[in-house]
Amino acid sequence: MNMKPLSSMLLTLALAGSVVGGAHAATVSADAAPADQFMAALAGHCGQAFAGRVVANQPASSTPDPFEGKELVMHVRGCDTPTRELRVPFHVGQDHSRTWVLTRTDDGLRLKHDHRHEDGSSDAVTMYGGETADAGTAVRQAFPVDAESVATFQREGLSGSVQNTWAMEILPKQRFVYELSRPDGRLFRVEFDLTTPVALPPAPWGSEGA
Repeated sequence: MNMKPLSSMLLTLALAGSVVGGAHAATVSADAAPADQFMAALAGHCGQAFAGRVVANQPASSTPDPFEGKELVMHVRGCDTPTRELRVPFHVGQDHSRTWVLTRTDDGLRLKHDHRHEDGSSDAVTMYGGETADAGTAVRQAFPVDAESVATFQREGLSGSVQNTWAMEILPKQRFVYELSRPDGRLFRVEFDLTTPVALPPAPWGSEGA
């Protein structure tokens, strides 16, 4: 009898549990592309918010850390077309300027960072990110910086960011991770506890509705 590896079986069960959790969640098979499995796993948490903590932030900086001592909350919020796009605001204390935008492309996934001011206007550094360079997995997707973002960083004097790679990881109902890394040793990771939803935060700056 053809038996699936235990890890594959556990992932299939996790995905099956996740896709029924959100009103807009998408159903996918265990044989779906990793990008679709990843989107479905995240969409399974649509309408929920979760608390996070910084688990890596190196090297240490001499300037004040904007995340130090702040309440960190992610909100899986933009789920109108969960198989094509998901919007996930990342709240840092009373700063509601950041939203992660995940889009399904023909080849994989695209991650963009939508940054707004409190009046809703776009920040000078916004909609930066990248697209997956390989299939990734249902658990982890990585996004090397794209040319458009490199141009933005160079224009704004952010030379250190031109080698950015972002990554996201999800174990449905367990853990979500947002990561930024660079070849120079820069590593930033925030881990969110998906086992216990928290109170919903305000709408991110620049968005309509609650």
